[in-house]
Amino acid sequence: MTPDRYPHPPLENLPEDIRTAILAVQEKSGFVPNVFLALARRPAEWRAFFAYHDALMDPASVGRSSNLSKGDREMIVTVTSAANQCLYCVVAHGALLRIFEKKPLVADQVAVNYRKADITPRQRAILDFAMKVCTASHTVEDADFDALHAHGLDDDDIWDIAGITAFFGMSNRIASFAGMMPNPEFYLLGRTPRKPKADA
Repeated sequence: MTPDRYPHPPLENLPEDIRTAILAVQEKSGFVPNVFLALARRPAEWRAFFAYHDALMDPASVGRSSNLSKGDREMIVTVTSAANQCLYCVVAHGALLRIFEKKPLVADQVAVNYRKADITPRQRAILDFAMKVCTASHTVEDADFDALHAHGLDDDDIWDIAGITAFFGMSNRIASFAGMMPNPEFYLLGRTPRKPKADA
């Protein structure tokens, strides 16, 4: 595997707000996803990137509600990242997709061919639209909105699908040109059911 083309800055040299945020991620997940360190070399862009990321991927954090689940969102990222051939995002967001959907096989299925994946007709319609935005956004028309409305999605949900697709189109390209590699931990996350915790 090709190593990152841009060295990660030492954690102790980062601005306090970024360092604190990264340490919180490490505390929650047990490791620091490489994207957090790779982008930290440009603090202003790191802040803008993650603010936009969080607004799209966790709308409740900015006071919005949405008809898209966390699994729906990660599925959009995985499918469009595969179309953009972004190894980092397919592996990292595929791991989150497996966890949120509680389906060990789903990330591999949708990354290779979402039309044959074990997903709902509603999710397939979401991914059809996401792929159109990803590969031919200039051809989107009212009929595409109608198809999503038929599955109970409103215009703000459709904006979310397009926004996630477009945002990760940028993220995919940054990760790819910079040689960003997925953390080894991502490859195994969500592939086996979690064992129930023993009673204390």
